[in-house]
Amino acid sequence: MANTFKNKVYDGANTSANAIMSVYTVPSSTTTVVIGLTLANTASSQITADIKLSAGSTIFLAKDIPIPAGSSFEYMAGNKIIMEAGHTLKVASNTADSLDTTMSIMEIT
Repeated sequence: MANTFKNKVYDGANTSANAIMSVYTVPSSTTTVVIGLTLANTASSQITADIKLSAGSTIFLAKDIPIPAGSSFEYMAGNKIIMEAGHTLKVASNTADSLDTTMSIMEIT
């Protein structure tokens, strides 16, 4: 089994308000450990953001997170999320063109 560390990023420019943005989908024959997840507000006013995990069904990992203008929010805080093949991590912001996302992951193949 090979372990590969990667960053996955999603540029939130050119997205509409409340659009669901798929940041990362686990490839087939792969297990992924999410070791970091940062949401950055690029807008000039506060936004609220959601983080969802689609893994058979879709659930909220966090809902209506307030992120002040020019700030970021670190979701992981030392925790880990295990994702299996086909699982997808998604984010959304209540404001258009406002949410950049960075995931630090380890893929196990």
